[in-house]
Amino acid sequence: MGKIILITGGARCGKSSFAEDYVKTHGQNIAYIATSQIYDDEMAYRVKLHQQRRPSSWQTFEAPFHAEKAIHEAFCHHDIILFDCLTLYLSNYLCSEQTQAYSMEQLSAGAKDMMSSLIEAVQAQNTDKTCVFVTNEVGSGIVPENTLARKYRDLAGLCNQQIAKASAEVYFVVSGIPVKIK
Repeated sequence: MGKIILITGGARCGKSSFAEDYVKTHGQNIAYIATSQIYDDEMAYRVKLHQQRRPSSWQTFEAPFHAEKAIHEAFCHHDIILFDCLTLYLSNYLCSEQTQAYSMEQLSAGAKDMMSSLIEAVQAQNTDKTCVFVTNEVGSGIVPENTLARKYRDLAGLCNQQIAKASAEVYFVVSGIPVKIK
């Protein structure tokens, strides 16, 4: 069974840098699954920074939706995957046209199914395969003022719990310092 590692923390806390270092020291053939969609200049800049940090030897798979397919494909030729990030992946789902009329129960069920698909895609692999998921810890701040932001916060918390439960290791990054919590 493939191994899951979860790296969580607040915005701009060093999660991705720690995850990049982790995969470099724990794998040889590294794949990167990118989940972001570029809607504006600021996001384009963030993506560019991430791309510049990655070695050219890493193969990138763009997967804003149905990332379980990218996981299966990446594991054909790679022993470790860096999946960055779960909360952007969730955001893509939450903001997609198909979910606009969904109730919170429908959104929760869909998000749970998405996470189950990711977990199953990793666990279906040989024991020498690892997927490192990066996610944001969004529930530690103030209560968001609008409905969409509250739904996102709640769903992110539920998804993070689901992935953490399936993980062999969980790290919380604070101010650039990783703390192993599982």
